[in-house]
Amino acid sequence: MAESKGVVIAALIANGAIAVLKFGGFLLTSSPSMLSETYHSISDTGNQVFLLLGIRYSERKADREHPFGYGKAQFFYSFLVSVLLFGIAGWESLKHGYDAVVHGGHALGGTVSALGATFPAWYVNIAVLLGAIGFESYAFKKASDELHRQIREYEWNGIYDAFKKTSDVTTLTAFTEDAVALGGAIIALVGIALTELTGNHIFDAMGAVFIGILLMGFAVALALENKRLILGESLPAEVETDLRRIVTDHPGVVELDAFSTVFVGPQDILVTADVSFDDELDTGDLEEDISEIERKLKAEDGRVNHVFIEPEL
Repeated sequence: MAESKGVVIAALIANGAIAVLKFGGFLLTSSPSMLSETYHSISDTGNQVFLLLGIRYSERKADREHPFGYGKAQFFYSFLVSVLLFGIAGWESLKHGYDAVVHGGHALGGTVSALGATFPAWYVNIAVLLGAIGFESYAFKKASDELHRQIREYEWNGIYDAFKKTSDVTTLTAFTEDAVALGGAIIALVGIALTELTGNHIFDAMGAVFIGILLMGFAVALALENKRLILGESLPAEVETDLRRIVTDHPGVVELDAFSTVFVGPQDILVTADVSFDDELDTGDLEEDISEIERKLKAEDGRVNHVFIEPEL
């Protein structure tokens, strides 16, 4: 949890500052790409706020109404990010870019004087975007390091496999958001530079369109990833197989009648099992065996925090 929160806070600080700088660049140049990137960074900043709310809410202790805790709050807030922030920001960026394609408009905004020097205003956009790339690269590395730590810990086959299997939606969202932010900044940089070099507004306008498509695509992908966890996804089949084997190999177990797993929060798994024990076991031995199976399951996978075993003789 602490690692995820650090990733989010780093991104929040970077994106908040970048949003202000990008908006200043847009005011100076009226660049469609810069306006799209402003929407992008504002959505990123709001994204971090929602994720922090999710982390804070999920840290509440279990109670009668929520016996397995509030961990799924992170899934809900991450889903809100995809629908309310990236979806809206993506649509606004796409709409503004389309309008610029049809009616014209590009990054020509006169000159700016600073420190005794006068230079074209679009230089500001280039400087802001280069700075954004630097900040986003830092935030992306932090999120990437945490995601790759999980890949090593759970022996996933790379980033694609992690996207399908991770329950840490906070890190997943931050990683993808930072990757998209880098891509958006590079698209805007190329679009503005080509427009200024060629005098053709279409490059800047199309940059805004591509940024909008990028944001909307991410909104859909993130929503789908959170849907599987909100609905209650089980562990991957190969992990469940290992956990099942722990139960069936335990002395005194005759048969595993039923076995289920489900994520009740990020990195938080509930395991239930109906187990047939040897009918020669007395009550004291049975209780000891159940406690030992629970201990083995939790030792096998650190995400297993809740175990319920129904014994049958």
